[in-house]
Amino acid sequence: MKNATEILSDLVSFDVLGGQSNLSIINYIQGILHEQNIETYLVENKEEQKASLHCRIGPATDGGVVLSGHTDVVPVAGQDWSTEPFQLTDGGDGKLYARGSCDMKGFLACCLATLPEMRKADLKKPIYFAFSYDEEIGCLAGSELANAIMNHYPEQPKYAIIGEPSLMQPIVGQKGITVFETTVHGSAGHSSRIKKEVSAIHEAARLIVWLENKMDSLIEAGHTDDRFDPNHTSLHVGTIQGGIAPNVIADICSFHWDCRTIPQDDVMDIYHEFEAYCRSRESELQQRFPGARIVTTMHHPPVVPLDTPDHLEIVDLVKRLSGNDQLQTVSYAAEAGQFAEAGFQAIICGPGSIAQAHRADEFIAKSELDKGVAFMQRLIEELSQ
Repeated sequence: MKNATEILSDLVSFDVLGGQSNLSIINYIQGILHEQNIETYLVENKEEQKASLHCRIGPATDGGVVLSGHTDVVPVAGQDWSTEPFQLTDGGDGKLYARGSCDMKGFLACCLATLPEMRKADLKKPIYFAFSYDEEIGCLAGSELANAIMNHYPEQPKYAIIGEPSLMQPIVGQKGITVFETTVHGSAGHSSRIKKEVSAIHEAARLIVWLENKMDSLIEAGHTDDRFDPNHTSLHVGTIQGGIAPNVIADICSFHWDCRTIPQDDVMDIYHEFEAYCRSRESELQQRFPGARIVTTMHHPPVVPLDTPDHLEIVDLVKRLSGNDQLQTVSYAAEAGQFAEAGFQAIICGPGSIAQAHRADEFIAKSELDKGVAFMQRLIEELSQ
């Protein structure tokens, strides 16, 4: 059986981006599992071009632990890499470079490298693997995978450890995220007629200001959580497109925005309030141009936040396994909230630093990979007692 570095070298060679078919890397993982006589199950998308994988190692008893990770990575296009992104490179500086080495194939490699030890151990409670697709474009498969595991097995799994890079620190909270696209349809015309036509750009600007004001009003109303940085729900517009010339009133303008919610806020409350404002604006605009419309669509279902109470058993378990007592939260979104929503006690803990994710020359320190393997070995000992 290959060690964690060798398996990581194989895993990063699969240049599966979010949105693409991941069957190549899933087939590779299945090969390792089948060599160890582990039965695997797939949760496929409708087109059968992508699949999440889950399996059980150990007895069919209640109280098992799910080890969860995703198989897709973000693009490298436009980034200034000094190494080949999809080839694991030992930098000679204690770091292993490649896209996905940190986020989060290092964790997958630790799981797979310790699989023979899991098989040989006298486990009293099972370990499950749960590897998803399309996490990087909105955690699209996380909920379906979590529910599939909860409903597939006759026993009741209890815990879920999501191995996002955290430097092996236990993460008990994450923000949720939802991405929207809003398109304003107005009327084209000569720029001198700005008061008689409906400028889609002007109206889009008004809606963007509403979003910023809404963010500020949540803060002023005390919707804050100092465990996070920033300590509030954020509303951000990342792209805007509209117009063809300075002297032509734009008849269409679209902008993308995201909402990253702290646990106490519900993205749907914000969305419905925004929609109500859009309908009022639309009604006013249609007095000038009957065809004026404002349409907002979600790019993916809301990714729910994670807020794991300190008193849950999963917290003490991961403290023991990681050797870290300090609990943290993160402002990025992950599948942990989806596992919690499905009924698991969920926590984030994995090797590598999130500071290295999504950037050129992404790396994982060899020492972090070692810590990830040691974490798995302590988990095996814990569940063998």
